[in-house]
Amino acid sequence: MSMSITLQRSYDAPPETIWRLWTTADGIERWWSPDGFTTDVQELDLRPGGALVHAMTATDPGMVAFMEANGMPLTNVGRKRFTEVDEPCRLGYVTEVDFVPGVEPYAHGTVVELEPIGDDGTRVTMTMDPMHDDEWTARATAGRENELENLAALLAGD
Repeated sequence: MSMSITLQRSYDAPPETIWRLWTTADGIERWWSPDGFTTDVQELDLRPGGALVHAMTATDPGMVAFMEANGMPLTNVGRKRFTEVDEPCRLGYVTEVDFVPGVEPYAHGTVVELEPIGDDGTRVTMTMDPMHDDEWTARATAGRENELENLAALLAGD
């Protein structure tokens, strides 16, 4: 099994702004889905042991076709349990991976660290566990990289 995956980006926004986008329903719905999907937050209890429940729906025709071809529903309800909440520096959560056909459900960990840089910037470091195989790990990594780009685009437009 692979080692943890670490992604890092720097943004021209203070940690408090990025924290709000990462930890509020309005913020999450604005950027936290891969291209071709929309996210709807159904539950958000921001505390260690608390839950984030969100529905992610394929909307792009190419994504719809991919999901259908792979026997996956167009809407997946994601469940995360917060393991660490240290505003505005560190957020940890485990995702219940229960959406892969033929794979027993398991927990997938992620830690996000927000570090101030310069006068008004933030370095975001996301460390995530590998998934059950290299193909799904690569998919998850590409999805997270896409989300971080979406965050950059949102911040650039704000």
